[in-house]
Amino acid sequence: MTFLLKQIFQLIKMLNSETGTNQIASGLALGFALGMSPFLSLQGLLIVMFMIIFRVQFGAASLSAFFFAFVAYLLDPIFHLIGETILYAKSLQSLWTALYNMPLIPLTRFNNTVVMGSGVLGLILFIPLFFIFKKLVATYRVQVVARFKTTQLWKSFKLTSFYKWYCTYDTYFS
Repeated sequence: MTFLLKQIFQLIKMLNSETGTNQIASGLALGFALGMSPFLSLQGLLIVMFMIIFRVQFGAASLSAFFFAFVAYLLDPIFHLIGETILYAKSLQSLWTALYNMPLIPLTRFNNTVVMGSGVLGLILFIPLFFIFKKLVATYRVQVVARFKTTQLWKSFKLTSFYKWYCTYDTYFS
């Protein structure tokens, strides 16, 4: 629980700072791909490895994956159609047979139409979502944060002990 709180606090700090736009946007985009993939799968493990290797914002990825996991259930009929089209394509049958006979590849469950459709859609939408999220973070910083910091509510909140604890959270749990 402490790890998740730390990640969420770091996300809030990064959203309100002037740095880390690429880290947040890539975290949100990888969270989308993670949310679209089946839970506890090889694809999910690979995405988490990318998060660790490329040092994306883990809080953004976690929140994004949580949100998009719920959206994925609503999109299952679309995933099924995409996966069915890809898996039943005559020109790709030999490829699917060869992949299925490889050692680890069948563990991805790529032969499931929903898994194939969600994986393909996650790969296709990753790059556009990265740029969309990057633009949204920049817009959030310019429009929302600047206005919010001038409100009386924010000025009052900065005087609370919770805000002081939030500001020193890193020193307590580092």
